[in-house]
Amino acid sequence: MQKRGLIILLAAVLLAGCGDYQRLLKSSNPDEKYQAALKYFNQKEYVKAQTLLDDVSAYYKGTERSEDVLAYLARSYMGMKDYSSAVEYYRAYVRNYPKGKYATEAHFQVGHGLYLDSPDARLDQKTTQESIEAFTRFVELYPESPYAEQAYTEMNEMYDKLALKELYNARLYYNLGSYLGNNYLSCEVTAKNALKNYPSNKYQEEFSWLILESKYQQTINSFENLKLERARDTQDEYYNFITEYPNSKHRKEADKMLAAIRKITKE
Repeated sequence: MQKRGLIILLAAVLLAGCGDYQRLLKSSNPDEKYQAALKYFNQKEYVKAQTLLDDVSAYYKGTERSEDVLAYLARSYMGMKDYSSAVEYYRAYVRNYPKGKYATEAHFQVGHGLYLDSPDARLDQKTTQESIEAFTRFVELYPESPYAEQAYTEMNEMYDKLALKELYNARLYYNLGSYLGNNYLSCEVTAKNALKNYPSNKYQEEFSWLILESKYQQTINSFENLKLERARDTQDEYYNFITEYPNSKHRKEADKMLAAIRKITKE
């Protein structure tokens, strides 16, 4: 009986809470709605906070409170994990209050929201690029901000994601081989460009390995009049690779390539 009584009491409290929220939605008192929205936000009831803030945003437009409403709307969308909406509200804040009291947060959260909304590396990376651009602006404006370290960390992750997309592309070219053209050359070019464009990416060894593999395949599949020159080029690439990555997991396979190349160069 005692357990049943607790359940009934809890249900009554929940119903009262829902009833209070429904009453607030119908209220014509914007200050009451605003204060309630902040309360819901602090309780992490972000949907309720966002709904009430949306209701009062037009009323407070042009007033001192408008800045707070806009900032808390953006925060509410972040809490709801609706990152694209949050980014738009933070961007609106930056446009309307470039030197406002939440300006540092807003600039950072544009980049952070885009970072959280960035898709899988196999998909279009427009959002990833926008995140990098937003973080770049942020660290230029606020180099001493407490958010700066996190901004650099997440920006580097975005660069790695762009590099990973190029790694997928390079591997695809390699797997296509000689199908409808020299895809090994396309693999080599893609990998070299990735190393140039993303010099600190965490896939450097894999790009370098693909370059060596591609050169090797172009050598053994080339016409006789081109084979010697390509073999020497591949041999140079081998030494570059093992110098940079002497303990690479690809070392044994690379050594086998060298042995095959030496039969061509007669070394």
